[in-house]
Order: sequence, then C-alpha cells, then structure tokens
Amino acid sequence: MKASELFIKCLENEEVEYIFGVPGEENEDIMLSLINSKIKFIPTRHEQGAAFMAAIYGKLTGKAGVCLSTLGPGAMNLTTGLADAHLGNMPVVAITGQAGLHRFHKENFQFIDVARAFRPITKWNASITIPSIIPEAVRKAFKTAEMERPGPCHLELPEDIAKKDIEAEPLKIIKVRRPSADDKAVAQAVEMIKAAKNPLILAGNGCIRTRVSKQLNAFVEERGIPIVHTQMGKGAISDKSKYSLFTTGINAKDYFVCGFDRADLIITLGYNVVEFAPFHWNKRKDRKIIHIDFKPSEVDEYYNPDLEVIGDVSNTLWVLREKLKNEPKGNPEYFFRLRQAIVKDHEEKINDSSFPLKPQRIIYDIRKSLADSDIVISDVGMHKIWTARMYKTYEPNTCLIDNGLCSMGIALPGAIAAKLVHPDKKVVVVCGDGGFLMNSQEIETAMRLGLSFVIVIFNDSKYGMIEWKQRIHHDKSFGNDFMNPDFVKYAESFGAKGYKVQKAEDFSKMLKDALKQDTVCIIDVPVDYSENYELVKKLGQEICPV
Repeated sequence: MKASELFIKCLENEEVEYIFGVPGEENEDIMLSLINSKIKFIPTRHEQGAAFMAAIYGKLTGKAGVCLSTLGPGAMNLTTGLADAHLGNMPVVAITGQAGLHRFHKENFQFIDVARAFRPITKWNASITIPSIIPEAVRKAFKTAEMERPGPCHLELPEDIAKKDIEAEPLKIIKVRRPSADDKAVAQAVEMIKAAKNPLILAGNGCIRTRVSKQLNAFVEERGIPIVHTQMGKGAISDKSKYSLFTTGINAKDYFVCGFDRADLIITLGYNVVEFAPFHWNKRKDRKIIHIDFKPSEVDEYYNPDLEVIGDVSNTLWVLREKLKNEPKGNPEYFFRLRQAIVKDHEEKINDSSFPLKPQRIIYDIRKSLADSDIVISDVGMHKIWTARMYKTYEPNTCLIDNGLCSMGIALPGAIAAKLVHPDKKVVVVCGDGGFLMNSQEIETAMRLGLSFVIVIFNDSKYGMIEWKQRIHHDKSFGNDFMNPDFVKYAESFGAKGYKVQKAEDFSKMLKDALKQDTVCIIDVPVDYSENYELVKKLGQEICPV
C-alpha cells in the first residue's frame, strides 16, 4: 500500500472521527487515501478555524482532535490554534503536508521548516522521512497528545514519502493507567487539611475531567470546603452548591479575592499558573498551599507550594475522602456570607431595561434560556469577563472559556466542534463584534454540515476590552474603533437567520426563538460597556463581607 494509505489506517486505529482542514497540493495523497475511509474530512474555510475545531473537540472528548493543512502558509495558519491548545491543555494532532525531501536543503517555493517552527507550541512533533516509522509516529503523537497534561502534537508527511510503497500495520493501543500519588504526600495533605480552620479550594482546568469532577463534588460536600473556579475550571462543581464561590473574573480586587484573603490554606486542584496568575491571589507570597495535580507545579515566585501531591487527581481526592471521612465537617460562615454578596452583585442589573443592554442582563438572559447541560462557548473580549463572573455553570465543559492563549476568534469554530460532539445539546456562542469577524467565514462550514447553534454578538463597534484597559491605565484610548456590517444581512448571505435587538426586552424573546431554529442564528445585541468602568469603581471599594 501507499504510505499515505498506511497513515490513514493508523488514524482509523486511533478511532479518529473527524479531520478538520484545508487540502493542498502537498497533501493530496493523504486526501485521496481518505476517500474510502470511515473518517469524515471536514473542509474548513481557514486553517486557524480547523485548529480551533480540533482543540475544542479534544477538550470535550479527551481524545485528540485532528486538523490538517498543506505546507508553508497553510501550516503557519494552524499556529494560533495549536498554541491555544498548548496553553489550554487540549489534545490535538496536527497533520501537515510538506515538499519532497529533495527540497529540504535549500530555500524553495513555500518551503519552511514547519517541524522546527512548531516545536515551541507542541508537546512533540516530527517529520516522517521514511515510511516505515509511520505506525510508531502516529501512535506516539496520539499517546503524547492525550496523556496529562494534554496538548498538541504535530506530524509532517512530505509529498514524496506519502507516495512510497510500504507494508506495515498500525500499533496496538494499550491504555495506560495514571500513577497514584505518594502515600506520604497524601498523609501530609490530610494533616494540613485537618489543621486548617478556613481552607479554600482553587479548581483549575484539570478538574473538568469527568472522573475528577465527580470526586471533587463529593469531597467538597463531605468536607464543607468552599471552592473558587478558574475560568477554565468553570463547572468543576455546580454553582448551585452552597460551597461554590463562582469564578475568577477580572484580576483586580474581585469578590473571590476576599476568600483568598480569609483562607489559611489554599488547596489547588488541577491548577496551572497559566490559567490565573498566582500574583493576583498571593501577592504577599504568604499563602499556605497544597498543590494537587497530575503534574508538578510551575516555578513561580508567587506560587511555591508547601506540599505537592502528584498523581491521578481523581484517585487522590478519593483517598483524601476516605482518610478524612471521620473528621468533622467545616462550617465556613464567612464564605457563606461572601457567596451571598456575590449573588447579590450578580443580580443587580439582570432586570435593567435600559438600551443598549447591560452585559449583566445579556448573560442572565442566556443562562435562563438554557438547560444545565447546554453549552456556552465564549470568545475573547470584555464579554468574556462578564461571562466568567456571572454565567452560572452546573456541569463540567458546559461553559468553555479560553484563558490560556486567550485567542480571539476561537468561539465560532469551537461551536462547530461542540455541536458535532454533542448534537443533542443547545450551543450558544458569546462573542464581541471584533472576535466574531476573525473567523466568521466558518458559518459556511456550519451551514454545510447542517448544524444549528446561536451566535450572540456583543456589539459596540470597537475593541472594547483594549479601550477599557487603555482608559484605566492612561485615561484615554486610541486605535480601537471600527465599523461593522449589517449582521442580519451578513447572516442571511450564508443562508443563516439574523436578529437585531432594538430594545432590552427583545433579546430574551429573540434568543428563545433562535434556540428553536434548525440552523445557525446570529443575534446582534448593542451593549452598554460603561458597566466596565462601574465594575472597577465598585471593586475598588471595600467589598469583602465583615
């Protein structure tokens, strides 16, 4: 068989469902070998969109999402999505075509050293220079991408290698159990938890794994320990729990910081400093910290844990539950008062009928229109902060916020992947007018696939978050204004359905109608971002309950 056919057989062996990508001349053998494959190739309108789709597929399934491009410019267009997967710990395998080996030694048309270029943003990557290594290379890429912490890997298949004959078979897949934490470390953690009067949990991205979330919920309820979520850990436990202090929002003095100030022990679970810099909650460097994760902590002057418990997090939580089950349950009265203060803050503007709409009203209306298991995926911009702070999340992976690379343009492609993984769930994209147009071409991909989801555009005709920060830091702004198309007509040009909100009461009605449609819907919502400045003013005052 041709090497490209063996390559596809190896992907089938990895149970790949979809390949997202853009075909090219140098990967034509791979494309033609897919004709009779059970793998579905989904042509996207930009390689960045393909990489984002693969990343969100990987995040939601735990299996590596796959994206594909040709050499040179196609490969370079994957980089933003792969870097996002790298900092967001999302398993991805990227496949790129490449020029023949006889062109590797000199400057040549469209040729760059892609494997070398991808090295800083992948866990592992390789150029396949002989066909016989294909089974090993594919197995290693998927195994490496999916093991903790997950991330992207890359395989390059030069066009002349893809054409060569080879007889080989895919390697057998053997599931690897993650090791349990050291007994002495667990015993020390037990003693530190028992000694703490006001422990607090910080749940990170590693807690949204299904088994971890299940054990974490049980641990929190049994021990009575309050919990703060990072934006990427949102939903690790339900916000309906009285122990949830919700999610980190802005990095200034927000309500959750009051919890850290009062705590005498911080237990970080599945937390990576990339998600939320420890400087914001450990400025004095005096917090007593237990780090529980699959991997040791990053070296950071503001995050130097007193104890690291390294191993399978769900198993660690189970062991801690067993060893602490006869200990008295906590009754964190201060944290209960703090939760009440946060809830009161969240509900302050939910019925505000002014126009343009307050961001709080928009987020509240989205939450009340969706079931607990439906999915919201946020793009990057000021709306991300409001979504993080206010959107109540009740299950893991039902509110997806990118706070690693934090790349604008991820949400719309991400919604395509989310709908493919969960066709039975409602999916809502929350985005700004800036981020929306960065990958809006993928509406065509969604329409071609017959998918249905709703895109809510926070429209202020500017890069609102950057203006906000410029005004806070310098009391003036520059370079943030732009014009927008008619988003209703833009939606209709793809065959989608568009809505334009004219008054506050419109949005909830339009959203409910859009969620019933069997197509992509865009809702253009003018937003009043003066609330950004009001928020900073409020949080600059004393907000902590006594």
